[in-house]
Amino acid sequence: MKIDENRLLTGKKALVTGGTKGIGAAIVKDFVELGAEVAVVARNKNDLDDLIEKYSKEGQKIHGIAADVSNRSDYEIIVEKIEKEWGMLDIFVNNVGTNIRKSTEDYSFGEYDFIMDTNLRPAFELSRLLFPFLKKSEQGNIVFISSVAGQIHLKTGAIYAMTKAAVNQLTKNLAVEWAKDRIRVNAVAPWYIKTPLAETVLKNEIYKKAVLERTPMNKIGEPEDVAAAVSFLCMPASAYITGQVISVDGGFTVNGF
Repeated sequence: MKIDENRLLTGKKALVTGGTKGIGAAIVKDFVELGAEVAVVARNKNDLDDLIEKYSKEGQKIHGIAADVSNRSDYEIIVEKIEKEWGMLDIFVNNVGTNIRKSTEDYSFGEYDFIMDTNLRPAFELSRLLFPFLKKSEQGNIVFISSVAGQIHLKTGAIYAMTKAAVNQLTKNLAVEWAKDRIRVNAVAPWYIKTPLAETVLKNEIYKKAVLERTPMNKIGEPEDVAAAVSFLCMPASAYITGQVISVDGGFTVNGF
């Protein structure tokens, strides 16, 4: 059977932040298997080295960038690596995110800044800094990893939800503003996915039961479920899709009474 090149990422240059664990690791795996060359950003150099060794042994093209996207001074490390390695960029996946679960009145100024600097500022600033490289591609793609918390109320904390709602709006603004530059911008909004961040909450069996009762498909999502959506949005096959926030949630956000 002939392989449809429109459903592959052959030769694409992709940057993925937070790509060594959870959803990010699943995205990286998908990308390399679909033929992309990937630059992975992560804070932990040992995790990066392990990932690079693994894929290099398999003959995959992968690069590591040790940087903390919550630290503004590290932005240049990322940009310089892309400029030196490729001089252009086809795909940027802003995946890094964090949460501190508290009542609104209990947050400190420092916690507010930390969540904003991790979840929102890199999405905005890195998109701007990487814009010239994505424009050179003439078929650039940005995919933000958002959350259903940016669409409806969850027990996740107001600041986290604020950042994800802002990312959803940034998706729409950039999609329109940069369409003339042939850059598509979309977001994927997961519900609970089996990741280290979610497991801290789902280990509470009573809470997990409540989550499943509200999810029509009655299961927790897998990182691969999110990665598949991200990969599709970066393929030539999705060339007419931009400005969309796609929920990967087992039906949670459309579930009524």
